Amino acid sequence: MTARRLILLGPPGAGKGTQAKGILERTPAAVHIASGDLFRYHQRECTPLGLKAAEYMSQGLLVPDEITVAMVLERIQPPLTSEGFLLDGFPRNLHQARALDEALEGRGLRIDKVIHVIVPIEELVKRLSGRLICRQCQTPYHVDNAPPQKRDVCDSCGGQLYQREDDTAEAVRVRIQVYQDETRPLVDYYKQVNKLVDVDGIGTVEDVGQRLSEALKI
Repeated sequence: MTARRLILLGPPGAGKGTQAKGILERTPAAVHIASGDLFRYHQRECTPLGLKAAEYMSQGLLVPDEITVAMVLERIQPPLTSEGFLLDGFPRNLHQARALDEALEGRGLRIDKVIHVIVPIEELVKRLSGRLICRQCQTPYHVDNAPPQKRDVCDSCGGQLYQREDDTAEAVRVRIQVYQDETRPLVDYYKQVNKLVDVDGIGTVEDVGQRLSEALKI
């Protein structure tokens, strides 16, 4: 595989988490760096960055880009990522993308490819607004694509299934609009430097995974 430092880009519901697992199975030496996981780690461990982030979150404010960027850059350190990495959920805006490029250039590194998973808005709404989560074990379901055997009951532990507030159709559309406003400009940014690879996100997990493999030549 020639592209070893990758970014996985796409709107909520595009299946980035699922496809990230597939990419890592084909490139086991690469490290998966998900921004959500980083936040949870720093908060759980009460690190200086985690405490700073908590100050903003407790007030209902967005965490400044500087804190998010610092968390990611701290994670992208040799020898852990010497065989490459896959960024998932980062960068989210142009400021973060430019900060990442500047930091990598300072280390003599660069992003090789940016995988842009494309899914129509109505399909995204359908996917996310049909999602159910077990309150007890957090197992995910979908009313159409992966329903439980018994309505509103988890197959794994018998816990109650519920829909998150941000998974209602109205909330999903808001989340997608936020993506369009803040993250979509990254598509143009990476296209201008010939690093963007568009991948059709419609179809089975296997279909999309095959397209990703072909795009990345893995």
